[in-house]
Amino acid sequence: MREITSPRAWFLLLVPLFLLLARRLLATFLSGNHQRTRKQQQDDHHRLPPSPPALPVLGHLHLVGSVPHVSLRSLAKNHGHDIMLLRLGAMPVIVVSSPRAAEAVLRTHDHVFASRPHSVVAEVVLYGPSDIGFAPYGEYWRQARKLVTTHLLSVKRIQAFHLAREEEVRRVMGQISEAAAAGAAVNVGELLGSFTNDLACRAVMGESFRSEGRNKLFRQLVVDTSPLLGGFNVEEFFPFLARFGVISKVVRTKSERLRRRWDELLDRLIQDHEDEASASAAASDSDDFIHVLLSVRQEYGLTREHMKAILLDVFFGAIDTEASVLEYAMVELMRRPDAMKKLQAEVRATVPKEQELVSEADLSSMAYLRAVIKESLRLHPVAPLLAPHLSMSSCDDVVDGVVVPAGVRVLVNVWAIGRDPRFWDDDAEAFVPERFLDGGGAADVSFRGTDFQYLPFGAGRRMCPGMNFGLATVELMLANLMHRFDWELPAGKTGRDIDMSEVFGLVVHRKKKLLVVPKLQAS
Repeated sequence: MREITSPRAWFLLLVPLFLLLARRLLATFLSGNHQRTRKQQQDDHHRLPPSPPALPVLGHLHLVGSVPHVSLRSLAKNHGHDIMLLRLGAMPVIVVSSPRAAEAVLRTHDHVFASRPHSVVAEVVLYGPSDIGFAPYGEYWRQARKLVTTHLLSVKRIQAFHLAREEEVRRVMGQISEAAAAGAAVNVGELLGSFTNDLACRAVMGESFRSEGRNKLFRQLVVDTSPLLGGFNVEEFFPFLARFGVISKVVRTKSERLRRRWDELLDRLIQDHEDEASASAAASDSDDFIHVLLSVRQEYGLTREHMKAILLDVFFGAIDTEASVLEYAMVELMRRPDAMKKLQAEVRATVPKEQELVSEADLSSMAYLRAVIKESLRLHPVAPLLAPHLSMSSCDDVVDGVVVPAGVRVLVNVWAIGRDPRFWDDDAEAFVPERFLDGGGAADVSFRGTDFQYLPFGAGRRMCPGMNFGLATVELMLANLMHRFDWELPAGKTGRDIDMSEVFGLVVHRKKKLLVVPKLQAS
């Protein structure tokens, strides 16, 4: 993906940009838009969200850095706008940075903002798109979401998958035990990424395919695709330039290359499952996701491309997000040893040392475990900017009389909202799980889309459907990491030395790896 923060790269575009923009504006004027009265134009302009000063043509692109959620928070804070209008090249974007504005978009006017804007990457990689996350709002999306919530991510199926979760956790505990016996450090991100990848493979395909190495191919594809799906792409800021060939179609070329790689893997898997299904009885409730999709494809009118797009959503949701939540939780616990000791004490008081593994049945009484996960999600939501919403019609009086025209993208900065001291305590930037316990200031705050100061999974029609599936995995793994092992940083390192730099994408990742040394629990 082309870097958007290079001033030289942007200003090299200015001359052709000015020429083409002038031509475009002239054509628009001559087409009849000038028929609106000056008074109407002025009224609409005054009711639009406030906007910081912008550059000609580029708009506010020069203000969007390599970690957009951070730069957009600074922009909103500096200009005092909880809802503001930015122009990223030719693209108008509304940025929401407060619970009140988020509630207006995600609940009060959810029926207006429930769609998704066109995306070059999603169009190519996600087959139209035909998935759940990026498909435009409409009958197909409603049926696809119903399929996913009813057949793939139902409470019954999540519970039925507990044996696979526990088996994969046990395997990771064995790896960590070997490292502890050797006195070696482990790469937390790599370890947890492999775990969530293998678990996703089991959910989708029925087995991890570790012996064949196919699991690693899926993980690498997720790593390669995520930055494109979540990135700020030049071709989408200046679509008319891309059509004229002024900007090379780098993103589309990369997307097509990725789609071919996904096709090769998914087509083979679906064909194998079709061959197996034709030679055996109908799929049961315990079957993997591919078998489930094959069993309902007539009912929902699914094509092969629909199935592949839905499976891609599962891979993106199950691999990247769960691994990120777990890694950030470990990072924060390493930075706050007192919180780690408190969590270890809770887990070890619930599950005796001689019990090899913490089971899902043991988790119900672990209040501090859930508080740690909630606090980690507050500080480090895996998608700090929710996937963009699109206004399907003009929306009057969104907040304080502000009008949002039809066809405008809306970004909700949940990272900024979750760290805003106006809506949290003065220590909003600090890792304090106690705030979510009984007696804490956020004890009644839920992540289920009803408390708009805390939206790690979004809210409304587009809320993440895989929330319960992901949390079941995160809780089980984190409890076992605390039960079996004590954790130390390499010699000479302290929590203050941990680099918190991030890489932006569909899911935000840590830039630097976290190395920690496991120690078997002392007698």
